Amino acid sequence: MRTAFAALVLSLLALAAGAVEPGEILDDPRLEERAREVSKGLRCLVCQNQSIDESDAELARDLRLLVRQRLTAGDSNQQVIDYVVSRYGDFVLLMPPLKGATYVLWFGPLVIAGLGILAVIIFFRRRQRTPPAAPPPLSADEKRRLREFLDGDAE
Repeated sequence: MRTAFAALVLSLLALAAGAVEPGEILDDPRLEERAREVSKGLRCLVCQNQSIDESDAELARDLRLLVRQRLTAGDSNQQVIDYVVSRYGDFVLLMPPLKGATYVLWFGPLVIAGLGILAVIIFFRRRQRTPPAAPPPLSADEKRRLREFLDGDAE
């Protein structure tokens, strides 16, 4: 009965695995659950918009294995996260802490979006203020030729 339950739990974990390969899944369901929890908070350094739990990249696979090795060795979730951050920096966290070194990660996209909106506003305001240039008046020769052209069509 226990074996069947363990097989069921492992098969359910495999379905929700994302990019986690069957060979990476730990035999202990509790440790595997902890590994998934830690992995979901770590950024794939290759993909950058995915956690290592979702990424197919080789580096993400290596980090998933590292997380599982550290947990199997007895580290707490926070110790595993601290170890990975010590090697790769705060950028490896999907939610980096708010501190001086990570202000660019937190506020950079907002600043860039704000500058883009400001540029669009300035562009359209300048466009509205600048009246279209009036064409230069016709010269005497151009007026004469226009009259001749128009008189010729009237006939």
